[in-house]
Amino acid sequence: KGFRVTFCMNLTDVDDKTIRDSQKQGKTLKEFTEYYTKIFFDDCAKLNILKPDIIVPATSEIEEMAKTIQLLLDKGFAYRAKSGDIFFKINQFPNYGKMAGIDMTRLKANADGRLADEYEKEDAQDFALWKAWKEEDGPNYWETCLGKGRPGWHIECSSIGHKYLGQPFDIHVGGVDLIFPHHTNEIAQSECAYGCEFVRYWMHNEHITVNGQKMSKSLGNCFKLKDLLEKGYSRESIRYEFIKAHYRLRMDFAEEHLKGNQTVLDKLTDFLTRLEAVSATNSWTELPEVLKRAQEGFETAMDADLNTPQALAVLFELMNTVNKNWAALSQEDAQKIIKQIQLFDTVLGVIPQKIERVLTSEQKALIDQRQAYRLAKNWAEADALKKQLLEQGIEIKDTPTGPMIKFLN
Repeated sequence: KGFRVTFCMNLTDVDDKTIRDSQKQGKTLKEFTEYYTKIFFDDCAKLNILKPDIIVPATSEIEEMAKTIQLLLDKGFAYRAKSGDIFFKINQFPNYGKMAGIDMTRLKANADGRLADEYEKEDAQDFALWKAWKEEDGPNYWETCLGKGRPGWHIECSSIGHKYLGQPFDIHVGGVDLIFPHHTNEIAQSECAYGCEFVRYWMHNEHITVNGQKMSKSLGNCFKLKDLLEKGYSRESIRYEFIKAHYRLRMDFAEEHLKGNQTVLDKLTDFLTRLEAVSATNSWTELPEVLKRAQEGFETAMDADLNTPQALAVLFELMNTVNKNWAALSQEDAQKIIKQIQLFDTVLGVIPQKIERVLTSEQKALIDQRQAYRLAKNWAEADALKKQLLEQGIEIKDTPTGPMIKFLN
């Protein structure tokens, strides 16, 4: 759309769970979190997910968090308990729970076990901003203006967002399970600390389910990208699975879906390959209007809260229209269509990477020679060359408009 976008991602490399699990494995917190951070970004790259402009480990901004917490103390929105822990006073923020649709006057303290934790506080509904060092924390602490300890989980996002994006910033993303209490707490502490709106737009993705149940480690129904790739599913078929459903709708995952996705993507690959082979010099006069309509339809879909299912429908409608008018295509027309689809794919990211493969001059000569043998009805020589190309990982399919190639590896 032409906007300059700054995408910032914070990495929660310190919290109760990372400290606990790093100690169980006999690793430092840094060793433990860097191991999983690398896996995460490797998997993102495999799924064609663009890397953020700014990546901020929480441990690199402890001082910034301490400053935010001190600001909340100075303004009376936070207090220090006898233990040294610092808590946010949610009864000082009238709009607490507004985004989550929670009426705090009717909420029973700790009714669902999520509000209260093991830390001392004045009100069971208050949440921790700073956790004073305890012996079981080991070497996992920082010396700051607040004393010896570490930040709570919620304050990380507020401080990092404010420092790198300003306040308010435009878009905050996350899963629906974070709306309460995490994002609710972010809003409270940020708006109280800095006296203005925290975020303009919230975009929450729904859960992934398996057979109707939430995907979770406790249920043993998690699928790892590594395992799916080892089973032979393509990266593109996995990515396609996510974007064929709207991000705000719950998605039920099943391996058999990936097979169907691959069939769809194979058709897209074949379509692009056939376009590359078009060499006619005639011209399809309606093409400019067809491409204009596709571009507008795609943008309209994506403008509607990232409606990727509708955007994909626009792509397939374009393919269908082109197929119906194939005989009218020129080489120039074909290249314009390829360029349009590649533009769509800068958003979708599902065109199989092997489409970028190109034939060597020797392979092109073999294909041309084989076509000449076919036209001369010299089937034996044509079949021999087809076999030779297949051994090089190139499959030839004969169509009424000429040979269509497919890279097999």
